Formats: sequence, structure tokens, C-alpha cells
Amino acid sequence: MTFTLSDAAYATDTPAAKQAMYADLRSQLQGLLSGETDFIANTANFSSLVFNTMPGLNWAGFYFLKGEELVLGPFQGKPACIRIKKGRGVCGTTVVEGKSIVVQDVHAFPGHIVCDVNSRSELVVPVFANGQIIGVFDLDSPLVGRFDDIDAQGVESLVRVLEAAIVAE
Repeated sequence: MTFTLSDAAYATDTPAAKQAMYADLRSQLQGLLSGETDFIANTANFSSLVFNTMPGLNWAGFYFLKGEELVLGPFQGKPACIRIKKGRGVCGTTVVEGKSIVVQDVHAFPGHIVCDVNSRSELVVPVFANGQIIGVFDLDSPLVGRFDDIDAQGVESLVRVLEAAIVAE
């Protein structure tokens, strides 16, 4: 199956269009999380909103840090790797570096972990609570070069909304 960015609800062919999409997603996310204190419910709705709104995705979800490894959390997409060691793959590297990572072509990323052979690019954003990394939000796409710095900044802004809800709990 071939995917194109035109398959989704939003046209994101310009920086302004992407920024508008992320502003709309932030607003929707704030509404979804408002008044809800259950962490699993919030991360499940977060994953669903992003997966069903952003164009060109084949996976969107969370991994949470448990000791020295990340454990699969709420997600949308095909079944995924359940555990990832810190420092391995894009998700584990994000935990070690403490910053978002955009990978244009996962086959060029040293140590990439293949959970879905159709994934070609990836964006991983760390999730913090009380100044500590508690996990990552991971996006995969079947399109090479799907993610850029605007996407990283946009998804980081969405994760900040979730982090504020975590602190409010």
C-alpha cells in the first residue's frame, strides 16, 4: 500500500499549514484532557487524536520508562515492540539524549529497531514529569522524510499539554 500526505485530514504542504494543524491539535487536546486525571485515559486519547488527525502516519504512541527500559503504553497502529532498552533505537536514544529526534530515513539510523517493516521515518519526543524523563511519544510514517523541525516543535507543544495535565494530577 502506498501512502501520501493527501491521505489525511489536513494538508500540510506549507509551514503555515503545519503550524495551523498543530494549533488546532493543541486546542483539541486541551479539551480532551481538561478535567481528566487518569494518565492512561489521557495518553490513550492523545495517541488517538494524533494518529487520526496527522497525515502520513502508520503508528503513534507512548513508551514509558521502567528502570533501564521503555515499556509500551497506549498507541494507535499495528502491534509494536513491547520493551526497548535505554540507548537502543530512536526511542531509547531519545531517553539518553533527553531531546527530540527526527529521523528522515530509519534505515540510515544506527541501531534502528524494526517494529513495522513499513515504517520509513520517525519522530520521537521525550515526555517529562517533575523534571525527569518518564517516557517518549513516538510517531512512525511509511514516508521517507515525513517529519521535519516544524513537526518536532509541533509535537513537542502537544506533549507539553500532556505534561501540564500530569503535573495537575
